[in-house]
Amino acid sequence: MIGNTTIEKPREEWSEEEKRLVQYNLKAKNKITFALGMDKYFKVSNCKSAKDMWDTLQVTHEGTTEVKRSRINTLTHEYELFRMNPNESMQDMQQRFTHIINHIASLGKIFPNEDLINKVLRCLSREWQPKVTAITKSRDLSNMSLATIFGKLQEHEMELMRLNQHEENDKKKKGISFKASSSTQEGSDKEDTIEIDEDDDLSLFVKRFNKFLRVRVNQRKRQKIHPLLQDVMNAINLDI
Repeated sequence: MIGNTTIEKPREEWSEEEKRLVQYNLKAKNKITFALGMDKYFKVSNCKSAKDMWDTLQVTHEGTTEVKRSRINTLTHEYELFRMNPNESMQDMQQRFTHIINHIASLGKIFPNEDLINKVLRCLSREWQPKVTAITKSRDLSNMSLATIFGKLQEHEMELMRLNQHEENDKKKKGISFKASSSTQEGSDKEDTIEIDEDDDLSLFVKRFNKFLRVRVNQRKRQKIHPLLQDVMNAINLDI
């Protein structure tokens, strides 16, 4: 350094230690370059040292100290308000929760494991409370990992799904039995209706047959009357 100007030392004047440091820097730059996509590489392509490349990437992704602090506050607020959504599966809830705490951890804020366990148990919906009570009474939460607690909750979720499936099957069976009973009753009602209709038809037939007999008897009586008298009776519409 001469004033504010940096003057590179000629290569032939490098010491063995300086040569080794230059090699380390080149290796680190190559590793960082190979790990980046084209768009991110252009952001660090002008950096002369691996340290400059790393600092540039850190500011790009994490922002300045003020930006980093703001992101931590936002994620912490999201963590504090975290709740299980209605009809959400345990796997989806685990993914959302892990996404939040991983982002917070990448910014340098780490929550104790026991706090994470208690947070998960408190954010569950009402139907999970019996399982939460059983876990808190039977286990030491300080020695339980986050993966273990989600595994226990997923086992309980599968058991709930199995019970719900059995209940649905029972309802379907009862519905089929009720329909069969209704169909049998309906068939019986139809048979009764048919029998009533048949009785009505028989009664009508008897009435018509009786009327027919009366007509035939009257016709025979008229045949025995003198033809001249018959003409008179027909003229005055008399009926014997």
